[in-house]
Amino acid sequence: MSKKVILAFSGGLDTSFCVPYLIDQGYEVHTLFVNTGGISAKEELAITKRANELGTKKHINLNVEKSLWSEILIPLVQSGALYQNKYPALCSDRYLIVKESIKLCKKLNTNNVAHGCTGMGNDQIRFDLSIRAHGKYNIITPIREIQNITKNVRAYEEDYLRDKGFKVSSLNKKYSINENLMGATISGSEIDEWKEPSSESFVLCKLPHQYPKKSKTLKIKFLKGKVISINDKKMQGADFLKKLNNLGGSFGIGRSVFSSDTIIGLKGRFVFEAPGITILMSAHRALEEAVLTDKQNLVKTQIGQEWVNLVYRGFYFEPLRENLEAFLLDSQKMVSGEVTLKLSPGSVDAVAVSSKNILKSPEGEYAQSATWSESESKGFIKLIGQSTSTWASIHKKQ
Repeated sequence: MSKKVILAFSGGLDTSFCVPYLIDQGYEVHTLFVNTGGISAKEELAITKRANELGTKKHINLNVEKSLWSEILIPLVQSGALYQNKYPALCSDRYLIVKESIKLCKKLNTNNVAHGCTGMGNDQIRFDLSIRAHGKYNIITPIREIQNITKNVRAYEEDYLRDKGFKVSSLNKKYSINENLMGATISGSEIDEWKEPSSESFVLCKLPHQYPKKSKTLKIKFLKGKVISINDKKMQGADFLKKLNNLGGSFGIGRSVFSSDTIIGLKGRFVFEAPGITILMSAHRALEEAVLTDKQNLVKTQIGQEWVNLVYRGFYFEPLRENLEAFLLDSQKMVSGEVTLKLSPGSVDAVAVSSKNILKSPEGEYAQSATWSESESKGFIKLIGQSTSTWASIHKKQ
């Protein structure tokens, strides 16, 4: 009897190759496509058709947009952090793919799980570390295996599929595009060569000449750090991001070119577009700046950065991530209010904040007025700088 294996399947060349390859290795292949957004119903149907024609025992499609919103997007926005202060960890959906693959393993009573990652990128680390964090599973990686016998992996895969009688798309895509609810990542061609990306690399964002002529005002309301409405309209979590992706994309907001320090030590250059996350983070930060204490803002920045570093580098299922999220969640108790944003070509600005929790002191207004005296100000300055002035008095005489 064939051994059952769960294959995380996308319908691309790599995972298409994996199906007959695993069958030839004596496995009964069950394919799973985890939809994290960015895929139409028509595309999902094509993925199902592809899996079936390749010989999968059974193919399953799962939509996890709600989980992506609650388990990834909310803590990401609350962290206020970006990987290398630039990238909003759009790769985080991989962890939900692993999570659902393990669920299916348990359901089918098998410990064999496969993925189509190569041995040259970050995703192999995210997948393998996440699978291992769930227990003792047999991780099968066909693409890494064939890298031991050929240098031209793509040609090997195409020839293998043709020899089996399967069609191989003759379309040579200029870019590799990974799109989900969070945004889009675009790599390949001139982007890999550190040259200016062409107009063909735009996915969610409009081209500059297509930007609206006038800026647009938007109001986002938060309750304890979570979005509850946009322009007073309530909707489901994932729908918030879809709306903001469309709106922000029309202004070209959230698009950037990034040279990443990857997990495997190489430089990886790509374009990413995250209009919705960029808008949400701008609004959330403006509200936090107004309602949190100076010490909360300082420490929360450090905690948030540690959270995004763990998630980017493959450690989503590390217990520390949950510890950090507990802090982030607790820090959001007073983060309630409404932020007014102005969307302009290529930028978003938080122009107004309304909240009963704004820390506006009755003792004074910065650079305008205060209840304390001139002598109290002088005394405060003298004491707060005492260590520095003492050092100067001792060492500058030498």
